[in-house]
Amino acid sequence: MSNNKKNEMTFKYIFQYDYNPVYVNGAHGGISPRGELVMNFYLERQPLPNAITHEITQAGTIGPETEVEPSDLTRSLVRQVINGVVVNYNTARELHYWLGEKLKEMEALEQARAAAIAAAQQAAGTGQVH
Repeated sequence: MSNNKKNEMTFKYIFQYDYNPVYVNGAHGGISPRGELVMNFYLERQPLPNAITHEITQAGTIGPETEVEPSDLTRSLVRQVINGVVVNYNTARELHYWLGEKLKEMEALEQARAAAIAAAQQAAGTGQVH
């Protein structure tokens, strides 16, 4: 009896109890002195004030702002560094490939979504229902 089963390996995923995916919208980093890729992920957002001072009106209610701390608040953005990773060259190449494949999947989904919307708009314009 011949064994036609392929050579296989199953990877089991173990999650830390406090595993918590976070949203990031940017990264900063570069090549370390050891030749590894350092990526620090951040969330870019408007800053929050440390303090705001309001005028108190004659009626005893809160009036308009008179001072904001820091004074450059409206001319600033915050890049809150959430976490980072350090990877070697081979891992960076594997991540590059993996991201490329996932981007292809996302692009296909986006194209299908756009085609469905266009078809629905065309059907609505012609009065056809599918």
